[in-house]
Amino acid sequence: MDYISIAEAAAKWGITRRRVQVLCNQGRIPGLTKFGKAWAIPRDAEKPGDARKTKPIVKDAFFEDIPHSDSNKSDSEEKLHED
Repeated sequence: MDYISIAEAAAKWGITRRRVQVLCNQGRIPGLTKFGKAWAIPRDAEKPGDARKTKPIVKDAFFEDIPHSDSNKSDSEEKLHED
């Protein structure tokens, strides 16, 4: 298997070397090995996805029940459009 360094992975994936180091320390790169103090990343390894974007968006049911008004309109403008 052919390996690349952290610097090469950072250039390939368009992220910083520090971010690649963090991904290595978290074990998020498949096929990752360590030779002494140096990480060896498989040349064909894909950039791991952003773990922050996997959480579902939870909507607060309380705010869905509140009627929304156009806060940019003044009271006189709202009365004009009621007719």
